Amino acid sequence: MRQIAFDTETTGFYVEQGDRVLEIGCVEIIDREVTGRTWHTYINPQRDSDPGALAVHGLTTEFLSDKPLFADVAQEFIDFIAGAEIIAHNATFDVTFLDYELQQTKKGFSKLEDYCVIVDTLAMAKQKYPGSASSLDALCRRFQVDNSGRELHGALIDADLLAQVYLLMTGGQTGLQFDGNSGFGGQHGAEPIRPLTGNFNLATLEASIEELALHQEYLLKLNKKSGKDRQW
Repeated sequence: MRQIAFDTETTGFYVEQGDRVLEIGCVEIIDREVTGRTWHTYINPQRDSDPGALAVHGLTTEFLSDKPLFADVAQEFIDFIAGAEIIAHNATFDVTFLDYELQQTKKGFSKLEDYCVIVDTLAMAKQKYPGSASSLDALCRRFQVDNSGRELHGALIDADLLAQVYLLMTGGQTGLQFDGNSGFGGQHGAEPIRPLTGNFNLATLEASIEELALHQEYLLKLNKKSGKDRQW
């Protein structure tokens, strides 16, 4: 399975007010391994960033003035993500902006969902951890992913963090081999799971009646809070 963790930075928060994409970062995952292959570009949005957005990403109009227009990199971007499963945090935001940018090229591009499957890790986190903070920073803390090197938001940096968080949130990444391009390498060196050999007598502890009752009470509270019928 080929997946792409990706993120964008924009001039502001409202595409309907003329805000534009100014950075895209993509990190490739194949069969639940970060491959080290990335796609990244800065984009000249042909407008200034709002003060609030500029404080987040720090990409000035002067820095972006000699960067390509979105129309110049659109085909390369589509070629990189086509056929993959796209992983984004708050995907609605990124997809809305990218759909607008694709339309503005006047080159016949369709919507992003026509090129790939889109997975929203924000919605996934809210479902898995109801009532808990679900920002990317909060998930980095939950899964002990080191984001201390990120002073400002950057599309490629955030895509790399998102790749790590997604893999941990969807079943862990024991046995994955990260290279030097990922902040995960060397800090969370997971060892592969190895099958046990030999004969083992494993102790089995049965729950008491009181413990079973408390567990059932907890499930009822959890079901009421989450709105789902959980059986475990």
